[in-house]
Amino acid sequence: MADKPSVLFVCVHNAGRSQMAAAWLTHLAGGRVEVRSAGSNPGDAVNPAAVEAMAEVGIDISAETPKVLTVDAVKESDVCITMGCGDTCPVFPGKRYLDWKLEDPAGQGVAAVRPIRDEIKTLVEGLIAEIAPEKPGTTA
Repeated sequence: MADKPSVLFVCVHNAGRSQMAAAWLTHLAGGRVEVRSAGSNPGDAVNPAAVEAMAEVGIDISAETPKVLTVDAVKESDVCITMGCGDTCPVFPGKRYLDWKLEDPAGQGVAAVRPIRDEIKTLVEGLIAEIAPEKPGTTA
């Protein structure tokens, strides 16, 4: 990995799970990680329940838009994390691939999205500890 590892979050619509994961990683890593998200079949807009759930924890994703998954996005990432998109993510040698089994927040209200949001935060915290831990004497 380069000085600054790069992570790509992928789900089908890039409207819920991957958007929340990218927002958590951006928020918690303090600039130590390059963050991307994309979808194999992007939706028209980010899930309003995901926007609301993230706003509750002080993270604004209301301006985000779903993006289409490209081969270049995968090539440029050190770690590719899929969230229910199956085999649609291209595979390249030398990349690390993880699959996070998360409930799909599509069509659910904010009460159902909160536990998904919190599970994603826990997974992201573990990822940061592994790929971009804070160096002694620095603060995020």
